[in-house]
Formats: sequence, structure tokens, C-alpha cells
Amino acid sequence: MLPNTTASVPSAPVRIAIAANRASGGGLDLGPLRDVMPDAEIFDIVEADRIVAYAPERLVVAGGDGSIGAFAELAGWLGVPLAVVPTGTANDFASTHALPEDLREAAELAATGTHTRTLELGHLADGEPFVNVASAGLASVAARRAQPFKHRLGPLAYAVGAVRAAATAHPLEVTVRADGEEVFSGACWQAIVAVSGAFGGGSGVAEADPRDGALDAVVLPAGSRAGLARRAWGLRTQTIAQQRGVEHARGTVIEVELPPGAELNVDGELRRGGLERVTVRAAAFSLVVRP
Repeated sequence: MLPNTTASVPSAPVRIAIAANRASGGGLDLGPLRDVMPDAEIFDIVEADRIVAYAPERLVVAGGDGSIGAFAELAGWLGVPLAVVPTGTANDFASTHALPEDLREAAELAATGTHTRTLELGHLADGEPFVNVASAGLASVAARRAQPFKHRLGPLAYAVGAVRAAATAHPLEVTVRADGEEVFSGACWQAIVAVSGAFGGGSGVAEADPRDGALDAVVLPAGSRAGLARRAWGLRTQTIAQQRGVEHARGTVIEVELPPGAELNVDGELRRGGLERVTVRAAAFSLVVRP
């Protein structure tokens, strides 16, 4: 959880746009959002152009972590506060910023909150924004293994996925550079580029600060599968960057060379490519937070 350094914004915005990911968390209940914000305009998550045309005074995104980056960027571009109603499986972004877990309470904060926190955005090589972590290796394998269990186990699905990944994944050959300086080259279990550092239902990199205008790169070098238990403990306690043998660097540009076709986990969503050049934009948007 981050210290609560905030600024104030006017209360009771007149025009609120809600970008709703109806598929997040197994299905989004719009009832509490309509009850708390009856005058807000609700848009589908893919209707960014309509949101721009609506010219909101506040933008609310209701979805999981993978839905937040694009609307954080849009809110920054529009010059309006972003509010998040977390409705995904793990909701690591909400946990990091101490946002309410309860849907109605989160909606009330989104509608009436007057304190904001200015945050950075990470950008993959193709420009896609992210707010937490982009990584290759065990995290992407764990996310894929967790998918069948999300509806039944919720955030615990990530722990199941991690155990399965540790038993079946193979190390990746990577080269990592921070601001042009090579910090690692060789086989690794996982290469992480972090904004907030939160991922996997509670894992994270404690050193990552989404307000410092820098990215954190963390590389878990290859080793025995037995040794992965210590790495897993470091991730769960967010002390992984402090472990012996783990490489940690900061920079405004992180470049990660991966084997062709390597899969990435970006804020909980799986994709191919993008770590070859990761950049950061400081003070990219303002998030509505608790006082």
C-alpha cells in the first residue's frame, strides 16, 4: 500500500462516464453503479471514442486490472480524474492503492471522492499502456494455468497457476538493459518490468513506486526447481528484489530481448511481444483515492 500523498479535486462532478467491462470477474453487476451514479453515462469497454465525444468530467472504469491502463491513459489525455471500481479476479491495482473492494463502496468513492493521486504509466513497445507489471516467464505460464480456476477459486487461482508453472515451465534466454546499460544476459525464470509492481493476487516488487517516473526491472535467474520455492516466497512477500542473485535495476527505458514468440503477462492479460522497449510517462493521470 502506498503512502496517501494526495491532491484535491472539486466534488460532485456533473458528467461521469463509466467504462464497464461486463465480462470481468465472471460478469459485472451494473446495479450498484446505476444506484450510486444514476446520472452517469455507461459505455462498453470498447467505446473509447464515444466516451471522448461525451466529454466527461470524471472517468470511471469498472473492470479488472487489464482494463485500467487504457482508461488511465484516456483520463490523462482528457485531463479528468480516473476512478476505479475493481471487478476483476485479483484486483492488484485496487489493493496497491487501498481502493474499496466492495462494489457499492467503490462506486461511492468513484462518484464523490475529492482526493487524487498522480501516477505514472508504463508503455510497451507498441504503445499499449499498463499500470502494474509486464513480465515474461513464470508469470505468463502461471496466468495461463490459473485461467480454468478463476471463477471457482478467485485470487487463489493464481497460487494454483504458480505451482503448476513451477512444475512445467522452462527458463528463458533473455538480455535486459536499463537506459541502455546491460544488467542481465542469460537464462532466467522470470523477467519483470514494473510500474506499481503488483501482480498475481498479492505478489509484487516492493521497490516499484508508480510515482517516481521510473520503471523497475527484476530478473530471476535460472536455477533448480527446488530453489523456486524461495523465489516464490520473495514474490509473495514482495522482497524478491532483495534476494541474492536476483538482478534489480531502474530506468526510464527498459529493453528485454526474448526468444521469438515468448508470451507476456501484462496486468493479468496474456499477449505476445512488447517488452523489447518499455517506456514510462511520469504524472500520466490522476487516480481518485480515499483521503
